[in-house]
Amino acid sequence: MEKRNLPNATAVLILGICSILTCCCYGIVGLVFGIIALVLAGKDMKLYRAEPELYSNYQNLNIGKILAIIGIVLSSIYLLFTVYLYTVVGEEGMKDMLENLQEKIEHQKQEEA
Repeated sequence: MEKRNLPNATAVLILGICSILTCCCYGIVGLVFGIIALVLAGKDMKLYRAEPELYSNYQNLNIGKILAIIGIVLSSIYLLFTVYLYTVVGEEGMKDMLENLQEKIEHQKQEEA
């Protein structure tokens, strides 16, 4: 019998990659991609465990699941850090930090020129 591909393995892999790439978008976007990837991976894992001889791309599914977990962890850390900064430093403090950083970058550019 010819082996078939798991229905969501490619989607899980792509969502896992997107989860890592978007983890710095305040953590929320990466979390969404990662959670969707884990849900889809869970469905496909059930299919694979029921009849493993029918499916061929389990490795892509497993890699996508691992990437989704990494993306969720990174997104959670970034989200918690952002919440911490807003509660401790506040919005004005964040603006001051960004202005200071921008001034330092401009100062470095002037020194290099």
